[in-house]
Amino acid sequence: MAVQPVARHAFAPRTWLIGVRDAIDALVKGSPSRFAILVFASLILITTLLLSLPIARAGEGRGTPLHDAFFTAVSTICVTGLTTVDMATHWSPFGNAVIFIGMNIGGVGVLTLASILGLVISRRLGLRAKLIAASDTNPSRVHVGPVAERQAVRLGEVGGLLVTVAASTLVIEAVIAIGMFPSVLAKGYDFATSAWYSAYYAVSAFTNTGFNPNPAGPVEFFDDYWFQSLMMLAVFLGSLGFPVIFALLRTWRFPHRWSVHVKLTLTTTAILLVLGALAFLVLEYDNPRTYGSFGFGQTLFEALFMSTMTRSGGFATIDMAELYGSSLLVTDMLMFVGGGSASTAGGIKVTTLAVLFLAAFAEARGAPAMEAFGRRIPRDILRLAVSVVLWGATIVAVSTIAITQISKQPLDFVLFDVISGFATCGLSTGLTAELPPEGKYIMALTMFMGRVGTVTLAAALAASQRRQLFRRPEERPIVG
Repeated sequence: MAVQPVARHAFAPRTWLIGVRDAIDALVKGSPSRFAILVFASLILITTLLLSLPIARAGEGRGTPLHDAFFTAVSTICVTGLTTVDMATHWSPFGNAVIFIGMNIGGVGVLTLASILGLVISRRLGLRAKLIAASDTNPSRVHVGPVAERQAVRLGEVGGLLVTVAASTLVIEAVIAIGMFPSVLAKGYDFATSAWYSAYYAVSAFTNTGFNPNPAGPVEFFDDYWFQSLMMLAVFLGSLGFPVIFALLRTWRFPHRWSVHVKLTLTTTAILLVLGALAFLVLEYDNPRTYGSFGFGQTLFEALFMSTMTRSGGFATIDMAELYGSSLLVTDMLMFVGGGSASTAGGIKVTTLAVLFLAAFAEARGAPAMEAFGRRIPRDILRLAVSVVLWGATIVAVSTIAITQISKQPLDFVLFDVISGFATCGLSTGLTAELPPEGKYIMALTMFMGRVGTVTLAAALAASQRRQLFRRPEERPIVG
């Protein structure tokens, strides 16, 4: 019997799919940082498309303008919290569902989420998947060759970390939502609305996004210390970082076994929280438009609340435009630092600040190397820290100049909103919502670069190290 020839086009779809897969594999293997940017950008474009649809907008049945849909998409995926529309009334249930899912995706990290899905589907993680997930939690993991510093999460522990990310996200958000439910119900909302608001606030707080589902926002719960405390707890846990949560869950009874990263994150975060609260307490105690009319106890609590929100939380119970200029500057500094590495928070990260201070302290003592908690920190980490700070400062400076020129608004307000966008914080003086379309696009780009820029730069620098078989003559320029 004659054998029928197989049509060549029968395998075309498979060949095309194999080509796409090979191209993605090559991109992931060659540059995880570029892969991260590509995935982030793709998610933003998809979210923009969905939010532009008429079904995503409440009321009149017409779509959201492109600049507002794009800005909201960037703010959602980058878990920033800045808005150009009223989040409580502008979006339909479909639009709110898109934003709700986007906050969770942006909060846990795109590469981490991809690795979690791969683990669920295949029930195992290959070496490449482990490297991708590990590089999402520590940019130094893309370093070619052995990694010098002690890792917060080793490759063998990546599977456990991914389980921790998924479980801790679900558990923390569920517990916070359940705790908030009675407070929302007590405000007179029905059962379904109270459940929705509680879940929305829990996700928005843990992912450090700062979106408000109700028209009045957190101001409606100004006299509810329980509700505000849950918000602070969720923001604090989200800003620590999943590697720190992973380490604490395993060794919370044995602090001596914590890595330097965990100890630096916890110590620096605690110091900044206390110093921030004291600064707001001292600077705003006599401001009649903010804390001036409160008693000492309430002022202290609200100062601690504001200090926590500058970690990248983005919620506010006062009008930020009413703060004194000195308080705006303090907030700028705290937002620029942000939260912990591989967390839902933004900024240059608390460990970056800690490394810079350790370097200055070592230089003042004449020590040959940086040391912390009985461990030596290699100099290449200082190189990364300096690069991240300079990269962040450059983004903030360029964006501030551009938006000041476009808006003609006071510098302190522009700088505040730009840093808030870069640090994915979400606090605002009200300037962002009033920007023209070109200003909103610049702010959206600032948010995007703030979310992926510093991590990507650190990864690129770590991957760019190469062996050099010679040394050039040394010469010392004058510094200082």
